[in-house]
This record gives sequence, structure tokens and C-alpha cells, in this order.
Amino acid sequence: MAYRYGEFHEGPDPLAPPYDVRGALDEMGDAILSGSTPLDALRDLLRRGLPGAADRRGLEDLLRQVRRRRRELRDNTRLDGTLERARALLDKAIGQERAELFPDPSDDARFREASLDALPSDTARAVQELGEYDWRSAAARQTFEELRDLLRREVLDSQFRGMRDALANPDPAAMERVRQMMSDLNDMLDRDSRGEHTQDDFDQFMQKYRDMFPENPRNLEELVDILARRAAATQRLLASLTPGQREELSGLIDQALQQAGLAEQMRRLGNALYSRRPDLAWNTPERVSGDEPLGMGDAVTALQDLADLSDLETALRQDYPGARLDDIDEDAIRRALGRSAVDDLDALRQVERELEAQGYLRRHRGKLELTPKAVRRLGETALRRVFSSLESGRRGDHDQHDAGKAGELTGSSRPWRFGDEQPIDVVRTIVNGVRRAPSPSGRVALTVDDFEVAETERRTAAAVCLLVDLSYSMALRGTWAAAKQTALALQALVASKFPQDAVQIIGFSNYARVLQPDELAGLEWDMVQGTNLHHALLIAGRHLDRHPDFEPVVLVVTDGEPTAHLTRSGVPRFEWPPSAETLELTLAEVDKMTRRRATLNVFMLAADERLKDFVNEVARRNGGRVFSASADRLGEYVVSDFLRARRSR
Repeated sequence: MAYRYGEFHEGPDPLAPPYDVRGALDEMGDAILSGSTPLDALRDLLRRGLPGAADRRGLEDLLRQVRRRRRELRDNTRLDGTLERARALLDKAIGQERAELFPDPSDDARFREASLDALPSDTARAVQELGEYDWRSAAARQTFEELRDLLRREVLDSQFRGMRDALANPDPAAMERVRQMMSDLNDMLDRDSRGEHTQDDFDQFMQKYRDMFPENPRNLEELVDILARRAAATQRLLASLTPGQREELSGLIDQALQQAGLAEQMRRLGNALYSRRPDLAWNTPERVSGDEPLGMGDAVTALQDLADLSDLETALRQDYPGARLDDIDEDAIRRALGRSAVDDLDALRQVERELEAQGYLRRHRGKLELTPKAVRRLGETALRRVFSSLESGRRGDHDQHDAGKAGELTGSSRPWRFGDEQPIDVVRTIVNGVRRAPSPSGRVALTVDDFEVAETERRTAAAVCLLVDLSYSMALRGTWAAAKQTALALQALVASKFPQDAVQIIGFSNYARVLQPDELAGLEWDMVQGTNLHHALLIAGRHLDRHPDFEPVVLVVTDGEPTAHLTRSGVPRFEWPPSAETLELTLAEVDKMTRRRATLNVFMLAADERLKDFVNEVARRNGGRVFSASADRLGEYVVSDFLRARRSR
């Protein structure tokens, strides 16, 4: 057998690696960590496309191509082609008749010439008057019949796509079949309106007239949609012509339908389609400016394509409430842009589905949210960014090499003691049993004295409090995204490297609250007045008190001095400039932290003189350090200080 190899054209490359949804989440994370919501971040990713081996286009590229296709279609379309051709055939028939009459000196010839001279300038009325005219010229009669055939074919093609080719050769039997199809179609629509229609009725109809519907609809609903869109495009064609052109073409259409015996059936069908799909733009004119005149059927097809492209453009913009990629019509994409665009759309849909299927995104009450799994991934990403800017060296091991309970294995073991939590060293335990009481049968009987445990490095546990300013000024100064990324990075660091630590992240504005890990990524600033560090320190103190044996680590990220405190009634009180009571209560909590042996380090994100004075007083009372960090290095400063503090402990 002979084989031929070539480029694959029938869809996506089957050998291309699947798109890594974790990479998609990381790209979304760039926007989320900068302050975007998960929904906005996903939309940005889908608009940009999917980089990588497949290099899939995004919605912006598809939208750009749709708009270019619309411009091309509008710039290359003229809608009066049928009217122009009808005028040309009419003039040709009249000229042929005049040529036949000119040599004849009879009064009848002069009378006929006078009748031709008196024809109205309106093409439709002229054709109507010539309908009863007894042509002398056989060529003129044939040309006039050609004109009538043209109008009949174009009018039917404007309603039923492909009908023009089916009626290329005039055949009374073919026209009778068209009339029967129209009658059966209207009867089926009437039965459906009464609730009597069945799928079997539609299948029988299609079996009989399938060749007249190249779109091959599967049910009556699809057929109605196809016909209604084409009927609406026909009405838009008429609305797009000048009033004079519209009147002429409407007259020609009416004459063609009357001559074919289809006027009443077409009226019934038009009314039924309009009642079922009034949402279509039935009489909206379309601005076109092409030089190539199109026949009526082709012009209707062009306007139908323009309407489909307009709908497709709306769906691709995805800027309406509840927008989903499933709203984009795959068939419309294929017709407009080809198979490769369908593959690109499928890849985008797959990413959206996989992000939900693999547990990174969830929809709750119509809102897109990140799952805890996604938050952990974003925290790891933020942590990698922080560590990429740190100097190489030992970071975060903070080991004590005597036997411990939570560190890495040291390779040595010791006899088991009551209360030990280290893992059992199975090999050495069994060896001890064999050495103590060898058994010819090979069975080993173990006693308590045989057991040994594997030693691990001792690691201290810390109670970590990160206090993050959520006040509106953080957003105004552009430091909010850095603070959120820092919180995620610290949360990821503690969860991955120091799982024995107890971390609590506290956000504060006019009041303070504990922030859960899964809400950090979607967290937004509070559009309120007040920097209630007093309340935040109160909550942090309770966290430290719940872990008295842990090493206390307290970090504060803020861009302003305290301007609010919590009153005895539990209501926050804001004052600007800060009242003496606010400062006294806040510093009292700082003193309590000092008595807990908790070093309080403050990271300033502003150079305000009042803030400098306050944090210097905090450092004097507590012995902690003050960092004046830029927003782009905040994560590096916080993580480095956390690791330094734990190593020193």
C-alpha cells in the first residue's frame, strides 16, 4: 500500500500538547493579583488568546476578522442588481419590438409604437402593462419571458435559498411542486400554532421537499429560524433602497408572485414568520456602498450574512451581563471565518470548562469565584515571584538539629518513648527483634523495647499575624495590588514550608476582620474612611494568646497613620486628624504586643510625616523595625523579614 503524508487540515492538530489550564490560571493571576476580579481576568485571557504550542487566537482576533469581513461585504455589495437587470431586459424587449415594427407602414404598427412610447417610466408598471401586450417580435416575446422568469426565480430565491437554481429551466411541473410545498408548509405552521404538530409531520415534509432546503433543518424550529432570517433580510433589502427603487422592486415582486400563483401563500408565510420571530430587524436599512450589483437572492444572502456577522460581533464582544462562550454560534463562526476559527473557539471553551471542571473556578449565584485550590495556586505564583527577587542562600530552614518532631529526617534513630510522635523506623525495629530472639521459623515477635523511631530536625512553630490596610487610600496610591499579592505569598509560604505555623491575615479599614485564605484573591479595598489599626491589633493579640507556645510574628502593611479606633460599644470611631484617644488606644495595643514578646515590624507604603512619626514611636516602644518599601518590592520585604525573624528565633 502507498501512503502520502501532508499537513493536517481537518481541525486542531491531534499531536499538539493539551493546553495547561494551570498556565491559564497563572495568566489570570497576573490580572487578579493586580486587582481584577476573577470574571474580568478570565475575560481578558479569552480576549487575548492562548499562547503556547497551539498559539490559539483569542476573541479579539476573531472579532477583528469579523469586523473586517463586515466591511468587505458592505463595500462590495449593491442591492439593486435585480432591478437593474429587469430594466435592461425590459429595454431590450422594447427595442426588439420597435425593430420589428419600424419597417411596417401599417397603422397597427404606428399604434403599437405609440403604446410603447406611452409606457410608464416605472419598471413595475411598465411590466404590468406589457403583460397583456401581443408581441410582434418573437425575440422580444422571448426576452420578456426571460424577464418574468428572472423575477420569479429571484423572488423565490430571496425567500428560499437555492430556489433560483432549482427553477433555472422553466417547468410548469416544477412550479406546481413549489406551490404545493408552500401550501404544505403553511398548513404545518398552522397545525403547530394549534399545538397539533409532531416531529413525524416535519420528517415527512422534509422527505418530500428536502432538495428545496439546502440548510437541511432538523426540526420545525430550525426551519422557521432559517426562513424568518431570510424573510427579514428581504425586508431590510427593500428598506435599504431609495423610495423609488423600493416601489419599483416591490411592484415587480408582487407581479412575479401573482403570475406564479404564490401571492396568497407567500402572504400567509410572511405573517406566520413575523409573528414567530418579531425580534429580528425586519425593516432596518443597511448601509452598503459596493459597485458590483447583486441579484435579489444574492443581495438577500449578503444582508443575511451581514446580520449574522452583526450578531456574531455582539457575542464575541462578551460585554453583556451573563456572557458565556456558549453564546457564540459555532456555525456562524464557521461560515464567516472558516474551520480554523472554530478550532480556536473550541480551545477557548475548553479552557473555560476545564478551569471549572478541575476545580479552579466556580459559579456562585451567577458570580464567578476562585476556589481554595485556585487561591493556593495564585499564592504559589506570588511566592515564586517574591523568591525570584531574593538573593540566593538558605531561606526559611531555621533549623535546630537536636531531635525534633516536625522537621526533615536526620537519618538516625533512637528507642521509642511513650508520647513520641515521630515515625517508626521499621527496619531497625525488626532487626532489634531478630537480634533479641532469633526464631528458626522466621517469625519475629516484637516487644516494646524493640521499637525505634526516626529522628527529625526540630522546627519551631510560629503564630503569624499579617495586618493589611484595606482603606481606600491604598487603591488611590496604587499599592493595593502589591499588598494583596504579599498576603497571598505569605499565606502560601507558611502553608507549604511551615505547615506547623498558625497564620492569620487581618484586614483593617474603619474596622478590622480576619481574612480567609480563599477570599484573598478576590479581595477588594473598602471604600470607607478610617485606618483602624487599634482593632486589628486587638484581633492579632487574641490570635497570639490562643497559641502561647508559638513564636509570635506580627507584620503590619499600611500607608497611613491610625485614624480610627474601636469604642467600648464595638462601634468604630473615625477622626481626622487622628484624635489623641485613637493614638493612645493603638499604642496601648502595641505595648501589649511587647509584653507578649511579639516583635512588631511595620512596612510603610507612603512617606507621610505623620505616619513616620507614628511608626517611629511604635519601633521605640516595641523594638521592631520600620521598612519604607516600594510597592513592587513589598512582597520581597515582608517574606524576607518573616524568614529572618523565624531563623533568629
